Amino acid sequence: MEEPQQRDREAKPGQRLGSVAGIPVYASASWIVAAVVITVIFAPAVTARVPGIGVVGAHLVAFVFAVLLYASVFVHELGHALTALRLGLPVRRITLHLLGGVSEIAEEPPTPARELLVSAAGPLLSLVIGGGALAAALAAQDGTIAYVLLMQLAIANLLVAGFNLLPGLPLDGGRLLRAAVWAVTGRPNAGTRVAAYVGRGLALLVVAVPIAVAYAGGGQPSLLGLLWAALIAAFIWSGATQALASARLRERLPELRAAAFARRALPVLADVPLAEALRRLQADGAGALVVVDREDRPIGIVSEAAVRATPVDRRPWVPVGDLARRIEPGSPVAFDLQGEELVRALDGPGERLVVDADGRVFGVLSVEDVGRALSRR
Repeated sequence: MEEPQQRDREAKPGQRLGSVAGIPVYASASWIVAAVVITVIFAPAVTARVPGIGVVGAHLVAFVFAVLLYASVFVHELGHALTALRLGLPVRRITLHLLGGVSEIAEEPPTPARELLVSAAGPLLSLVIGGGALAAALAAQDGTIAYVLLMQLAIANLLVAGFNLLPGLPLDGGRLLRAAVWAVTGRPNAGTRVAAYVGRGLALLVVAVPIAVAYAGGGQPSLLGLLWAALIAAFIWSGATQALASARLRERLPELRAAAFARRALPVLADVPLAEALRRLQADGAGALVVVDREDRPIGIVSEAAVRATPVDRRPWVPVGDLARRIEPGSPVAFDLQGEELVRALDGPGERLVVDADGRVFGVLSVEDVGRALSRR
């Protein structure tokens, strides 16, 4: 058995707010930062448009606007998530963060048409909210709190929709561009590459355009504006880079075969001391320990992280069964599984039991082994 690595637990995305249609909804702590910034920036505009409201009242209205804005961002993301569910794509969660929100869809849409539908759902809802808020604002009396909130909400949602429709990953418009290139070429990776490189170009423009506009008008860009542009540009550049990495990985997926990466497993009974099991492992030259019952049926995989965490002086007294993760029915991986099917089977950290065509133990597949091997290619 190779020296096991400490595995990081999945990072919590933030405070859970609840769930919609079974989809968990979270808000990261960075949302508070965004709410404060929006409140401070918007309060002077409230003071100017609503006479006599006062400083406290203006900041309170500005904070309400921040909450409404993020509520509309949530609706935007919910559009993506519910559309994905309707198309049979599992959704892990929705998270609201500093720059908006994200819907974590567990699987890529299998066709460009479904990619288009999922991607377009969010901006479409933002346009609907923006149009509805604009109509309501025009019906309200100018100079009132309702008018100010509705008008700003309309402008914000129309800007959100317009910005998200820019044709570069990771924006929704980038996914629409990906779907279009995919539909024309028949190659999803080609669409990803085109949209990702366009996304990198957009990231550069997000910083360059405000600077050019400011100097063209004879002034200088504000420090706050530059910081905000740099933050958005970094977000777009990072997302585009991740998309390119994902495309490169998918191009190598045909090389990914369970049989090629599986470590040979040594079967042991649950009551065998860990020290003895490790001695047998080394003598046998195997790479993993599988706990079996008296009929040699596999019932658990000994966790490498648990082995590493067990002090050497305690290993003669700890049975391997105490360090094993139970093998659930249907969880073993077929030795001939490959490509994207294997990736889906490896969702989550840890090890997987690999079985041959007759259901016998073939070996153990470590998710981390696969990840390291692919990253080196």
